[in-house]
Amino acid sequence: MQHKDIIWTPTESDIKKTNIYQTMQDLQLDEYRDFYKWSIENREEFWNKSIEKIGIPFKKKYTSIIDLTNGVKQPKWLPNAKLNIVDACFQNDDDAIAVIFQEEGGELQKVTQKELENLVNRIANSLLAQGLQKGDFIAIDMPMTLQAVAIYLAGIKAGISVATVADSFTPNEIEVRLKITKPKIVFTQDVMLRAGKKLPLYQKVLDAKANKIVVIPALTELSVELRKQDLLWEDFLVENTNFTSVKQNPEDTITVLFSSGTTGEPKAIPWNHTTPIKAAVDGFYHHDIHPNEVVAWPTNLGWMMGPWLVFTTLINKATVALFYGAPIGKEFGEFVSKAKINMLGLVPSIVKHWKNTKCMEGLDWNVIKCFSSTGEASNPSEYKYLSQLANNKPIIEYCGGTEIGGGYVTSTLVQPNITSVFSTQALGTEFVLLDENYQPTDKGELFLVPPILGLSNTLLNRDHDEVYFKDTPTLNGKILRRHGDRLEHLGNGYYKAQGRVDDAMNLGGIKVSSLQIEAVINDLNFVKEAAAIAVSPKDGGPSILVVYYVENNQDGNEKERFDLVKNAIRKKLNPLFKLSDLVKTDKLPRTASGKVMRKNLRKEYEDNLV
Repeated sequence: MQHKDIIWTPTESDIKKTNIYQTMQDLQLDEYRDFYKWSIENREEFWNKSIEKIGIPFKKKYTSIIDLTNGVKQPKWLPNAKLNIVDACFQNDDDAIAVIFQEEGGELQKVTQKELENLVNRIANSLLAQGLQKGDFIAIDMPMTLQAVAIYLAGIKAGISVATVADSFTPNEIEVRLKITKPKIVFTQDVMLRAGKKLPLYQKVLDAKANKIVVIPALTELSVELRKQDLLWEDFLVENTNFTSVKQNPEDTITVLFSSGTTGEPKAIPWNHTTPIKAAVDGFYHHDIHPNEVVAWPTNLGWMMGPWLVFTTLINKATVALFYGAPIGKEFGEFVSKAKINMLGLVPSIVKHWKNTKCMEGLDWNVIKCFSSTGEASNPSEYKYLSQLANNKPIIEYCGGTEIGGGYVTSTLVQPNITSVFSTQALGTEFVLLDENYQPTDKGELFLVPPILGLSNTLLNRDHDEVYFKDTPTLNGKILRRHGDRLEHLGNGYYKAQGRVDDAMNLGGIKVSSLQIEAVINDLNFVKEAAAIAVSPKDGGPSILVVYYVENNQDGNEKERFDLVKNAIRKKLNPLFKLSDLVKTDKLPRTASGKVMRKNLRKEYEDNLV
């Protein structure tokens, strides 16, 4: 790393304002590296202090931070405690602004904590009125709106688990998720409004064979006809605004999110009442969120950053900012300015669009304290541009996973900031980099060192131990946990992402398995077999999707075949997955056991990039 790579350096005044600095003062530590070292050498003390810092309320206090009777693979966090994590979201003043939102073409609207709490309580009472009880599931498949946030919190407050589904998914993918979680009710909108268009939502949930649906009109008038068993939002809601949260054990499931692994069906990952604590602690330290600051992250409850945004912001007594349209035009930029957003999270694909179109130039973003970025690798030149949009502000690179509840590598506001580079392992979180022979290296596969608060202990549809621990090495007597990412250590605690080591990929900030894409392509008439890979551009930035295929017959020319593959992916998986190249090959490279060697194809393609 050279000095020219640094885009922002904190002043002494900047550092002294941070939550990290205040905590270091408590511990009488002068250097951040000493604080990080303390956080992993004294994990129980770190998590106990952090829980106190963010103010998690308990009906019954835990008797210790962690019980390792069953080993580090199955730790029991906060044993004997009773709580409901939603209570931690309502500890600000009643008249504090909890949510700021704006519909496309609409005016800025503000919702106080008390107003949000009343809505959450009405929904919780309405769920009970529909006969739901503790342990049941509901599902949410809708944009990130005030109602979506309230439904999400209400389900958890009532002791009901919430399955979240991204609104961009096709009926096939929605159906997979509903089959796994079996929700009693699915919440959705009739349509989704985007740039003046009405995109179907209710119909997609119908096609996914949902049993019962509660439908929220996107506009004043409902634009679809409901089935007999389905309910309009206003008919579902009861008036009672009093509700006492259902207290549970820390390990009780609050929500199920889905993340693609290396097999076709997505992993169903339960979050429990401790997972949002990891998210909120990351927000407190690494994103430096303070009470009444405004936090925005264009996302959806179907991706982990949706629940992360809700819990991290509200637990830290800040304001959630929601823009109902796509974050790719000037109207979103004006929303950022009008809502006075202090922390703006993004995926790199959005920044690429902003730089290409110049749509955010000339806006007043000076109130932004920092950006954050996750989901895919970023491009340094694009992120220097992003920093300059807010008069040279730092960008917190943040990488983790749904099964972590937050990040394992990130940045801080007390260290020099370098675009597209992480400055530290996350506080309270430890990992090692190993080469192919499982020896320590500066560039290799990342293995987490459990226990870490927030890490998953179970999967609904897989063997958790097999996915994360089977055949993993030990290091200095420590059991290691697989994650699948590759990193490079640049020195002095700074890291750079190097993609995946397995057959998962991140496309537009969405994690998907190669096998999921290949299953769709293999159904096409001209394809004998296919292999999907994510390729890193030469100059860095988001991965692009490339598909190799072996020909089955002579049907179609190159353009027709490209369009067939592109449309199959859009219709059967996700319209956000964009095909960049389709390459014909005589055969796919395989191991002796017959496994496709996608890394060979990736290397071949990247070596030929100009």
